[in-house]
Amino acid sequence: MTRERDPFRIPRAGLEVAAIAGLASIDANLNAGSLSGGEFVAESTLGGMAVYAIYQTLLSGLRTEALRKRGAISRAVQVRLIGTTVWESVKQGAAVSVLMGFLLLVFPWLSAPLSILGLVGMSMASIELFNAFWDGLDELQRSELLDASLEAGVNLRRFLNGDQHQTQII
Repeated sequence: MTRERDPFRIPRAGLEVAAIAGLASIDANLNAGSLSGGEFVAESTLGGMAVYAIYQTLLSGLRTEALRKRGAISRAVQVRLIGTTVWESVKQGAAVSVLMGFLLLVFPWLSAPLSILGLVGMSMASIELFNAFWDGLDELQRSELLDASLEAGVNLRRFLNGDQHQTQII
């Protein structure tokens, strides 16, 4: 996965959260899991929409904060951008979650592969969130964070630059 370098692009929640959104469920009527088919799809859809909304809010908030700090947008524009991108993401999340809910209703054995795909997707989502966070830091904050990571024994520069540590076989 390559790092998105365009600081003016607002990332969108995509396939990286689809699997975990399909497995998320919110027990809307608090019946502790006794589900009929329609109730399962509805609660799965609510859970998926929540996953998409939370992830998109974090992505948009971190990226637009970086833009606001640079003076490219105002706070009002930032709030509008976050609201717009979250609304679009929730609509996409509803569609994906309904489809996943029906698939899991018909093929319940798909929950195991979706769990594995969800872990892979969430790791990709974590990287995207970290990149959005990093872009929002100023140079002093980045320097302090890099120094602290080196003190902790973590080479953050390697992660940020995408350098691969190559071991030599002697």
